[in-house]
Parts: sequence; structure tokens; C-alpha cells
Amino acid sequence: MALVSVSIGSNINREFNIRRAVQALHEYYDPIAISPVYETAAVGFEGEDFLNLAVSFESDQSVEAIAASLKAIEDRIGRDRSQPKFSARTIDLDLLTYDDQVLDEGDIQIPRHEILKNAFVLKPLSDIHGDRLHPLEHKTYRQLWLEMKPDAARIKRITLDL
Repeated sequence: MALVSVSIGSNINREFNIRRAVQALHEYYDPIAISPVYETAAVGFEGEDFLNLAVSFESDQSVEAIAASLKAIEDRIGRDRSQPKFSARTIDLDLLTYDDQVLDEGDIQIPRHEILKNAFVLKPLSDIHGDRLHPLEHKTYRQLWLEMKPDAARIKRITLDL
């Protein structure tokens, strides 16, 4: 079994779509661990604020099968793939880690590069996997978060029942 982590984000009908995504992930991969939810400004475009969180679960599926499942969940929730990369979205599910595997093939990057670039990805991941090591940086996710601290002002924890 591999330990998998996924980031979830939405800025269109945020609470509703986040709940739908978490519910769908429960259907595919129960049980799942869920981080706190954070509100952040849109990155790369002007738009409504996002809600972001991370989830973790164990699976015996391949990286490719999990990526396909995440895409199917996004499609079910109404993700519009015709929009530019940096735009409003109903839901965004990104495969962040798969055990300690390192992979960069096509659309799949493990660990996902955004972990080190965006507080809205790293903070929730550090909440659920703070003591795990990033397989390339050889630092814990908690250490990486502490090093990113100046970016922390743009992320606000909110309460959302999931």
C-alpha cells in the first residue's frame, strides 16, 4: 500500500464543491485523513479567493490509476478543462505525493512541484504529513513550511465541516 496525498482547491461555489470532492474521495479511497481548510487569494489571475486543503489515504493503485480517478472526480464535479491554467475553477485535485516516489512523466509529477512553490499546497500537506520527508529536498514538510513562513500571511485557516 502506498501513502498518497492530494491537494484540493476551489473558487467557484467553494464549500459545495470541496464537500463534493471529499465525499467522492471517500467513495474511492476510504478512509482518508483531511487537513484543515485554508482560504487564499487566487494565484496567477484576478478572481475569487480559493479554499484549499490536502487529503491523504493509502492505496494499492498505481500512480496513473489514482491520477485517472482524480480526473474523473473533477469531471463529475464539473471541471471545465477548456479554461486557461490560471483561471477560476469548480474543483482542482492534484496528486502531490505517492509514498517517497519521484516521477516526472507527462502530466504526472511526483512530488508535485507546487508543494515547494505555494503556501496553499505546502501548509495543508505539512498539517497531515509534517514529519514525512520530501523525497528530493530531504527535509520534512514541516521544515519546508517553516522556511516558507514569509508567504504565510496570504493563507488563512477557516472552519468548514467536512
